[in-house]
Amino acid sequence: MIRKTLLSAVAMTALALPGFAQDLYIGNAKVWTGTDAGVVDNAGILIRDGEIVAMGAGLSAPRGGIQTVDAEGNWVTPGIISAFSRTGIVEVSAEDTTNDTNASGSAFSVALRAADGFNPAATPVAVTRIEGVTRIAVAPSNGGSMIAGQGFVADTSGDPDSMTDERAFVYVDIGERGAGLAGGSRPAAWAALRGAFADARGYPARFMAHNEGDALTRADAQAFGDAVRGRQLMVVAAHRASDIRQVIKLKAQNTNLNLTIVGADEGWIVADELAAADIPVIIDPFQNLPASFAQLGATSKNAERLIAAGVDTAFAHLGDDSHQARLILQVAGNAVANGVDFDDAMAAITTVPAQIYGLDGYGTVAVGSAGDVVIWDGDPLELSSAPSLVVIDGDVQSLESRQTRLRDRYLDLDESERPLAYKN
Repeated sequence: MIRKTLLSAVAMTALALPGFAQDLYIGNAKVWTGTDAGVVDNAGILIRDGEIVAMGAGLSAPRGGIQTVDAEGNWVTPGIISAFSRTGIVEVSAEDTTNDTNASGSAFSVALRAADGFNPAATPVAVTRIEGVTRIAVAPSNGGSMIAGQGFVADTSGDPDSMTDERAFVYVDIGERGAGLAGGSRPAAWAALRGAFADARGYPARFMAHNEGDALTRADAQAFGDAVRGRQLMVVAAHRASDIRQVIKLKAQNTNLNLTIVGADEGWIVADELAAADIPVIIDPFQNLPASFAQLGATSKNAERLIAAGVDTAFAHLGDDSHQARLILQVAGNAVANGVDFDDAMAAITTVPAQIYGLDGYGTVAVGSAGDVVIWDGDPLELSSAPSLVVIDGDVQSLESRQTRLRDRYLDLDESERPLAYKN
């Protein structure tokens, strides 16, 4: 198996120098670049100090002192980027002591930072990494407010310093969930959001006499300031076409805003309007059923129609987004089965999320790109394919998780090693 070959080829280097970017050459690769170069066959990739310094067809390994890997003609892609998840901030969803996704009893909203609860050693992080996902955008969930707080971007190495951006975005739910938290209706949600905008813009002057604004506390107003001024990304959850139009209207009234919509199950209905407003979307192409009144227009053609209209479209698995963010590859494959071009689907899980979150150098395989690359044992969007090598910032990563260790321990267990059963 290629997986065993590649792992043995790099094992000594990875074990000898943990935590440091390795000089690495990958040869004989079929590279999906994520750039205008398209797919490059028989390519070589040279990574030094965590960055791709050379890439091209026929590129040979430099002489001496560098680890080399033969991709054996297999696909090499940028590291996959999960555009929306809750990986690493919850271990067991039903156990409150391990769940830091929301704080329904807190007096704060925007000031809450999901990064403060991130555990890089959480089991789902390794599970996500071994499927080829090298970067995750992690959002808090809504507890007591329609504005959930600050989301972050991290890599999936499991290292203590794996945070890429601790305040990558503010997450706001303006749909059914947000309406319920704001007072029970969409008008209440929009009134609350307008009040929050006014508080943030008026900070600190309107807080001189007391700690409360119209909608936010002093700390929340301060934390919201960058987002309302367009200096920080605002990720807004909206599914219904009418809700999406309201977000488009918000952008038109505040042209400096940096907005992305997550959900957008009825996005295809307003695809031309989204494209004209230059608002990207993060969707789950597999959310194709009318699961709520806000999703009555859901269709498996949503992704195809949004992309055809010119909307920058990223994919994410929005179901079990804490433990199954890795299914992003499966939903991308389903999108291809429903009419999305292969290159567009690959871009939706690499280059587009990198652009949304301002991850310069990520999502592509080119000179100057970060050393996040994955070698696959087949077509990366085929369900039966798996990574044979994962590299994050030049570091070769472990392809082990708690689940693989349990599998290996018990798959071929000798009967004599098993505990005694009850005796009659």
